[in-house]
Amino acid sequence: MAKYLLKRLLFGLVSVVIVVAIVMVLIYSLLSRQLVFQQDDTYHKLNNNQKTMYAMRKWQEYGYLDYVTFQDYMNDLNRKGEVDDATREEAVAIGRKAEDDSELTAEYVKKFTETYESQGFEVVRLNAVTARRKLASGGQQQLFATRDRPLAQRLWGYFTSIVTIDTIHAIDDEIDIGPRELTFTTHDPVYGGEKFSPAIMGNGTKHKYLLYFDNQFPYIHQNLVTITLGTSYSVNQGKDVLETMTVSQGSYVTRPTLYPTGHSEESADDLHTATFLQGSREGNQVLANRFDDDYTNVVTEKAGMSKMGYSFVIGILATALAYLLGLPLGIFMARHKDGLVDKLGTIYIVFIIAVPSLAYIFLFKAVGGSFGLPTTFDMNSTSKLMYVLPIVSLALPTVANMMKWLRRYMIDQMNSDYVKFARSGGLNENEIFFKHIFKNAAIPIVHGIPSSVLFAMTGAIITERVYVVPGAGNLLTQAINFYDNSVIVGVTLFYALLSVVSIILGDILMATVDPRISFSDKAR
Repeated sequence: MAKYLLKRLLFGLVSVVIVVAIVMVLIYSLLSRQLVFQQDDTYHKLNNNQKTMYAMRKWQEYGYLDYVTFQDYMNDLNRKGEVDDATREEAVAIGRKAEDDSELTAEYVKKFTETYESQGFEVVRLNAVTARRKLASGGQQQLFATRDRPLAQRLWGYFTSIVTIDTIHAIDDEIDIGPRELTFTTHDPVYGGEKFSPAIMGNGTKHKYLLYFDNQFPYIHQNLVTITLGTSYSVNQGKDVLETMTVSQGSYVTRPTLYPTGHSEESADDLHTATFLQGSREGNQVLANRFDDDYTNVVTEKAGMSKMGYSFVIGILATALAYLLGLPLGIFMARHKDGLVDKLGTIYIVFIIAVPSLAYIFLFKAVGGSFGLPTTFDMNSTSKLMYVLPIVSLALPTVANMMKWLRRYMIDQMNSDYVKFARSGGLNENEIFFKHIFKNAAIPIVHGIPSSVLFAMTGAIITERVYVVPGAGNLLTQAINFYDNSVIVGVTLFYALLSVVSIILGDILMATVDPRISFSDKAR
C-alpha cells in the first residue's frame, strides 16, 4: 500500500506541475500583458515614456520579464567600485537623443548595450518626447534592457519560492539592526511577562515572533515557515493568496495591548504578527511611542472568520446535510423502486438537473425570505440563521446527485447474481439489502467523501455571490476579471493540490470499506 500511495503522490505532484505550467502558458503567452493595467489607475494617469517605464517595472514584478535600467547598471558599477560617484553622475545623464550623449556617457552606454545583449536582453532607448521644444509630460529620455522570462524559469522560480524559512539574515545584512540572533523566553513580553508563555523571537528575521503560544486554536503558532502561493496586485494588493484566504475579516476586536516600549492602550494590533519595516518609526510619533525597533508592521485582529473559514463552515455543513438526506432517500428510492417516493424523488432530481443553479438558488432565497430568514450575510451579526439559506441552497443539488447515483448503484446491485444466491441461501430481504447491496453500492459514494470535505474550503461561487457570503468562492473569478495573474496561479495550485490529496484519501477510504480492493502489486 505504501508503494502505491507514494506512486500516486508522485504522479499527482507531476500533474500539479503540468496544470500550473498550462495555466502560466495561457496567462503569460496567450493573453495580452497589457490587460493587467485595466484596473490600474496609476498607469492610466501617466504619459509617454514614463508610462512605458511604469509598465516595464510592473511586468517585471508580475513575472513577465527581466528589466534593467541604465541607471541601475551604473549604480551597480559604483557599488562594485568600478566607477566613482562623479563618473556615475556624469554617465547616467544621457542626452535627449543618442547623438546628444557626452563621450563618457556614450562609452558606458556602449558597455551597457554589449553586456546585456550578450545575455539575451533587448536594449531599448526612448528619445525624449517634446512639445514646442519643451519636454512633454512624462517625456524624459530613457534607456533600459528587457528580456522575456522563459516558462521553465518562471515555473522554477515559482515553485522554489513557495516555501520560505525565516532566518536571522532575512533582512539585508547592510541594515544595522544590532545583534542578529534568536531569543527564547518563557514569559512572552506581549503578556507583560506575567504568565508562563514560551516564545522564540528573532532579530534579523522577517518576523519578530517565530514561535509563540496563545489562547486561540490551535494554541501554538509559528512564523518560521511561510507558504507563498503568489502576491496579489489587484484583488487584494500586496497580500499573498493564502493570506487573503486565511486572514480574519469583519469589525476590529480591541483589547488592552502592551507594546514593547511599555506603552499600553486599547488596540486591535496583534503583536505576534509583527514584521520588519525599515525606517517605519522615523517621523511617525505613534509608532515611535509603541515600538522600540522597526518590527512595527502588524496585522489587526477582527471578529469574523477568514474567507476560507466561512466557506468551510457553510460547505462542511452543507455536505453533512447532503449525506444525511441523500443517502436514506436514495436507499428508500431503490428499495421501493417505481413507488411514490421513487417517483417524487425522480421529479426532484430532474428539477435540479434541468433548472439552472442560479434560478433555484434565487427561488430558495425568495422562499426563505418569505419565512423571515436572512437573505444576505452579515459578518457583524451573531445570528446563526444567516447560515441556513446558503447551506440549504448548497446542499439540495448535492442531495439530488446523491439520490440519483446511490439509487442507480443499488438497483444495479439488486440485479446481480450474488443477490439471487443470497436469497436462495435463506437470507431475508433486509439482510441482503443492507449487508450486501448497500455495502457494495456505497463504495463509489465513499470515494467522494474526502473531496466533498476538502473542497468545502474553496467555497461556492454562485451561492456565495447570491447570499453575499465573504468566502473564498469568489476569489478566482475576481482574479480572472482583474487579470491578477499571481492569484490565478496560486488558486490553481491550491485547487490542484486539494484534488490530488482528495483522490488519494478517497482511494484509502474505499479500500478500507471494501477489503476486496488491494493496492498490492502481488496477485491475490
